[in-house]
Amino acid sequence: MKNTTKPLTARAVFARNLRIARRLHDVSQEALALQAGMSRTYVSEIERGERNVSIDNMGALADALGVALRDLVDPEMFGGLLDKTSK
Repeated sequence: MKNTTKPLTARAVFARNLRIARRLHDVSQEALALQAGMSRTYVSEIERGERNVSIDNMGALADALGVALRDLVDPEMFGGLLDKTSK
């Protein structure tokens, strides 16, 4: 049987990686939002894949977490950690 799983969209990859990176750094959405200069609601919407994020805001979030932006858009970066951080 063929694997029929669709690849994640760029938005979904960013959302997943942002959430995982934030949790690995033990940072709340509130703290991340404050550091990045945006609202907690906006960060939450980004992590749920509901927002189309500008490159400037993507950079601000990466900087606030101290990670490279390329890591947040890499579909392979945190793929294996998904189950461990979904709680």
